[in-house]
Amino acid sequence: MLDAALIKQCADPSLRPAIVEQFVTAAGSSDPLAVTVISDGRLILIPKPTSADEALAIVRQYVGQAVVRVGLTQFPAGVGVKEAADLKPDLVDACENLRKGTTMFAKVLHIVAKWYGNPKSDDVFRQIFEDALYAWKTGEFEGVSVFQAQDPGASIELPQQHEAHSVDEEPAAVSTPEKQAQTNEDIGQVGIRIDLSRIGGK
Repeated sequence: MLDAALIKQCADPSLRPAIVEQFVTAAGSSDPLAVTVISDGRLILIPKPTSADEALAIVRQYVGQAVVRVGLTQFPAGVGVKEAADLKPDLVDACENLRKGTTMFAKVLHIVAKWYGNPKSDDVFRQIFEDALYAWKTGEFEGVSVFQAQDPGASIELPQQHEAHSVDEEPAAVSTPEKQAQTNEDIGQVGIRIDLSRIGGK
């Protein structure tokens, strides 16, 4: 469980703390140094980093040639940087990772909400949240590369975020081995789309 003080201090203020916790539980990691590397749909086994330097070295080793997710939010490493050397240690800092990850996830929520026609009904938020989680894991939503897309946020007013707790009531929908395998497969399929290739102006 995420520390409430960490959420208050570091998470994007547009997301309610319960939503931040749901997001990290469903899509992130409890370990700020966690690095996940997926290549061609397969999880690459890497040594568990024991320091921020080790974690960053692993990220730099694989970014650009595989899908690399890092930290509490499993932030997509490589988004917004041109060279592996440009990756900063704040990726594996718990507070900065939470800040970056929740800000990016808020953008993904905005993209999904806009696709739904900006519904004001609170009970729609559950579906928006689930679709945003899926987009976070795959890097795509309805053909849009969500990490590179512009944030339509200024014009998007999210529903009141009351219904996301229902995701918790259906853990099988998020965490069964079958679903995880499918998610890993999905992440692998979009490997090239969410790494550095688009940043080069493709």
